[in-house]
Amino acid sequence: QVQLVEPGGGLVQAGASLRLSCAASGRTFRMSDMAWFRQTPGKEREFVAAIRGGGGTTHHADSVKGRFSMSRDNAKNTMHLQMNSLRPEDTAVYYCATNNNRLILSRLRVAKKYDYWGQGIQVTVST
Repeated sequence: QVQLVEPGGGLVQAGASLRLSCAASGRTFRMSDMAWFRQTPGKEREFVAAIRGGGGTTHHADSVKGRFSMSRDNAKNTMHLQMNSLRPEDTAVYYCATNNNRLILSRLRVAKKYDYWGQGIQVTVST
């Protein structure tokens, strides 16, 4: 059974940094895409970053480029999101996700294409 656990999150001031983590279990993930999404009340989940499986490339949303950096460790079945220069607009529930089959590049940012999700972690950035 595939399971994703997110132990990160927190309350920080604008300009601060925070590192989110996600631990996956239940199968091997080397060939699986891994991604981060975020969601605010009343809105759909927004793509943040993803790394394609099989040694694929890293992709970040325009809103976080230069501030956030995603990484993954296939040996430990973990993924991370390093968030720097945080802004109040970054306040959201952050979810990690993965899939059974690698997605084509144009669909990496489509939430409904992912098969497994973490429980979500609240990140709040104060003014």
